[in-house]
Amino acid sequence: MRFQGAIFDIDGVLVDSPHERAWREALQRLMTVAWTDLAGKTGYAPDRFTSQLYHSAIAGKPREAGARAALEYFGIPDPDGRRLQEYCAVKQADLIALIERGEFVAFDDAVRFLLRLKAAGMRVAAASSSKNADLFLRKVPLARFADSFPFVGPTMTLLDMFDANVNGHDVARGKPDPEIFLAAAAALGLPPADCMVVEDAPAGVQAAKAGGMACVAIARIGEPQILRDAGADWVVSSFNDLAIATLLE
Repeated sequence: MRFQGAIFDIDGVLVDSPHERAWREALQRLMTVAWTDLAGKTGYAPDRFTSQLYHSAIAGKPREAGARAALEYFGIPDPDGRRLQEYCAVKQADLIALIERGEFVAFDDAVRFLLRLKAAGMRVAAASSSKNADLFLRKVPLARFADSFPFVGPTMTLLDMFDANVNGHDVARGKPDPEIFLAAAAALGLPPADCMVVEDAPAGVQAAKAGGMACVAIARIGEPQILRDAGADWVVSSFNDLAIATLLE
């Protein structure tokens, strides 16, 4: 078998989570309420917080690193770190509320891809920097896949499918450092070279390659070149486009 383990990022890969929405709406609310004294003194405007900005600068990073990237991008001063902490707190509260209301969806192609890899004998790990990742996975039922995959029970959720889980583990260095993916490979009991990473963000792709792993990247927002430039071995717009045999031979 070409690879023995598959390491999955969560946000943007397995679920269309409301992370981007929470980051965007939290900053807009802060800039119009708590931080009104900054009006006209920064590069912030609501329409400048685009999906492209989120995926290129914020996605895949630990919470504080993502918040810092946004503040720096818009030139929002934070001399004592208080604005960073406030931004993180507001975004987290918004995100939990969105999750509890079920305002996210799981990507069918990605869930089926994961199940097909397990059926082929590959071990799978979850490796998201988000401490909320397990909340999403626990809310994705798999009953509709039970007839196609005998290892899926009628009450199982996506969280039950992983052989190892390092979601939200405290790491000294976030992506593009490979620390979290190396931890996932170790949790699977596999050398990095025997693992492939499944990602959607350039920082995640760079982390996979820095860790000596192959990388499958999903371009869900139609910008495959930035993933190729980051070093992805395969870039697809849907996991249905990638033959499992390609990864096994």
